[in-house]
Amino acid sequence: MRKVIIMMFCILLMLSVDRLIAGEHVESLLPEGKKWNLAWSDEFDGKELDRTKWDFRLHIMQTRHQTFTNDGAVVKDGLLYLNLIEKDGQYYSAHLQTGRNFLDRPGDPYSNGLTWPIADIEPPLFMHKYGYYEIRCQLQKQPGWWSAFWLQSPIIGANLDPAVSGVELDIMENFTRDNLISHNIHWNGYGKNHKSKGSGNKKVEETPDKFHTFGMHWTKTNYVFYVDGKESWRVDGPVSHTEEFILVSTECGGYRNGKRDKPSEAMKKAVLPDAFVVDFVRVFDEVE
Repeated sequence: MRKVIIMMFCILLMLSVDRLIAGEHVESLLPEGKKWNLAWSDEFDGKELDRTKWDFRLHIMQTRHQTFTNDGAVVKDGLLYLNLIEKDGQYYSAHLQTGRNFLDRPGDPYSNGLTWPIADIEPPLFMHKYGYYEIRCQLQKQPGWWSAFWLQSPIIGANLDPAVSGVELDIMENFTRDNLISHNIHWNGYGKNHKSKGSGNKKVEETPDKFHTFGMHWTKTNYVFYVDGKESWRVDGPVSHTEEFILVSTECGGYRNGKRDKPSEAMKKAVLPDAFVVDFVRVFDEVE
């Protein structure tokens, strides 16, 4: 019996080297063979969203996006719920971010021309480069809206050197309700110079509690993506060497089309309540 206890203790000790536990939450699924140090996290253990860590993204390309809202982000029982909201036939959901892209800085809403100053510059809440970025989440169930966990540079597209201006790093994007996700990177802004690479659809196997862990190891030479602790895609670059901020976002379908004033037909089929549920977001530095 004593030998069994000693053996079990040794196994647990070995596991603790590669996996860390934060509070009472599920342990991180960190890439093996490396040493890690927790640099930043939100375990959503409070009674409301921690505004020292998160801001709401409300604008896109200096334009107030009508479906981006600062409502519907609810923290309860150690989980973050980004709820789908319907009101008078229109749909709304939240984008959370720890910084801000300069293209999204709002202008004067009462002006039809150039104004000065153009917009306030606000300091980011959290910026980082390199390391392992991880989310544990439960994907939304209803059609018509999507979720994402990604990193963004505040100056992407400001020049044509992605090492300097940054790369959009989409660690997880979920557009459909059939357990298909994708990993994507974008650089050189969002105009005619835009370039991108993608993993294509990746099938996520069901888990008993419907939660999944998505991660990305950003190194000085490449990006390696993970789904539930297993490598799912890697790409050599271009590699961003500038600090970026984190986004945990949801968006309602249809509002980027035409006059951007109506939901998609799929969105109209959604049955509420529904939410994108997050257990934690963590950032680790690799200890060399």
